[in-house]
Amino acid sequence: MPSIKLADGELNYRFDGPVDAPVLVLSNSLGTTFEMWDAQVPAFSEHFRVLRYDTRGHGGSSVTPGPYSIEQLGRDVLDLVDSLAIDRFAFCGLSMGGLIGQWLGIHAGERLTRLVLCNTGAKIGTDAVWNERIDGVLRGGEQAMRDMRDAAVSRWFTPTFAGRSPEQTSRITQMIAGTSPTGYAANCAAVRDADYREQLGAIKVPTLVVCGRHDPVTTIEHGRFIQAHVDGAQLIDLEAAHLSNVETGDDFTRPVLAFLRG
Repeated sequence: MPSIKLADGELNYRFDGPVDAPVLVLSNSLGTTFEMWDAQVPAFSEHFRVLRYDTRGHGGSSVTPGPYSIEQLGRDVLDLVDSLAIDRFAFCGLSMGGLIGQWLGIHAGERLTRLVLCNTGAKIGTDAVWNERIDGVLRGGEQAMRDMRDAAVSRWFTPTFAGRSPEQTSRITQMIAGTSPTGYAANCAAVRDADYREQLGAIKVPTLVVCGRHDPVTTIEHGRFIQAHVDGAQLIDLEAAHLSNVETGDDFTRPVLAFLRG
């Protein structure tokens, strides 16, 4: 896979779709690689030049010293598109990727054509929860990441989906088992410290909020808060837990693509 050089590492990325199409950037959740968007790429790439990348600390991208911040991860996106000579782009991020999307909407909105914030919140979790997870991962190392693979099933998917699609569930949760403990912990700190509740009003780009009705991590209330504070934002809710794009497939892809196409 190609990569771009950052000041302190590299970002792994992939393009799909026509070279002359408008660009859509997809940003992943904590503990996954850009393959989490595989189900959306065939439809999205009919209309967009789809740019996927592994967030710093994940997949094929560099694991640089932490802790990270969402601002740092947002600037990674800007460095990525700048290096590829992309001026304006649509952005769709899920969970941590949604936090990155909020930062971009607040601080670099002039670069965005449309913004999709999936299964995310302006503030996710508490310091205590994140600090406990960071400490556990740094103490337990790779075994802790393998243990989190099993714990992730109940957060990321409904029991119905996990029982009906064990191969798909295993493929996605294996991503967290393969994530660097150091990189994961550094990204946990970024999510812990992010709080955009007082800044959402600065987002002026057309915005769609996507929620999962059974999401135990970022609830519909998280999504409604964003919708209420971003002028004109739309909201849809799906029969899914946290990784709604994986669980609902076409039911996610169709409305998101319709919004992105305007």
